[in-house]
Amino acid sequence: MATALDLEEQEQLDQLKHFWNKWGDAITWTLIVVFGAVAAWNGYQYWQRREASRAAILYATVEQAAQAGDVAMVARSFSDIRNDYGSTTYAQQAGFLAAKVFEEKGKPDDARQALAWVADKTSDEGYRAVARLRLASLLMNAKSYDEARKQLGGSFSDAFAPLVADRLGDIDLLQGKKADAVAEYLRAYNGLAADRPYRRIVEVKLASLGADPQAPKAAAAKDAASAAGGRS
Repeated sequence: MATALDLEEQEQLDQLKHFWNKWGDAITWTLIVVFGAVAAWNGYQYWQRREASRAAILYATVEQAAQAGDVAMVARSFSDIRNDYGSTTYAQQAGFLAAKVFEEKGKPDDARQALAWVADKTSDEGYRAVARLRLASLLMNAKSYDEARKQLGGSFSDAFAPLVADRLGDIDLLQGKKADAVAEYLRAYNGLAADRPYRRIVEVKLASLGADPQAPKAAAAKDAASAAGGRS
């Protein structure tokens, strides 16, 4: 004869069967999705590590070729890492290094293309800013002033704003726009911290144009002192 415990267990079993018949498929698919997502994430992490490892090897090849001054090998290795591992930081660093070698070896077009690729591909704001600043310099050297200005016309973080102003001042000066150059150099000078060595370079540029970066501050102090004297 069935006991009360047997009946209770049977009732619980019936409830469980009813619950599973109603929700079993949904629970199963939810678990498949969850565990599938975990597996996919782990797989993606493994893939990223593998890609970074392979990209590092190719970057070392670019670096060795650069040290040896082998332009052809630099170009080949940079092309490989750019095509196969273009999303990695190693590829973007290789772009900077390749551009430097190309410029030094008299291949400005290749240098510009390498920097343009970095500026276009990188997701790092600092890398993009540096690539555009260097590209602007190369374009300026090639007398492509309008193209250089385009590279400096986009958005930059506050940290790079003084360097952008300095580069714009260089372009203005080369185009004979002395007053505009002074204005840009002053903006660069005032945006750089007093302990930044590059501030001294900007100061020299201003001095060569007969401009004193301290003059506006001195004039403001003099006006303030005169106003205070008038009130007393």
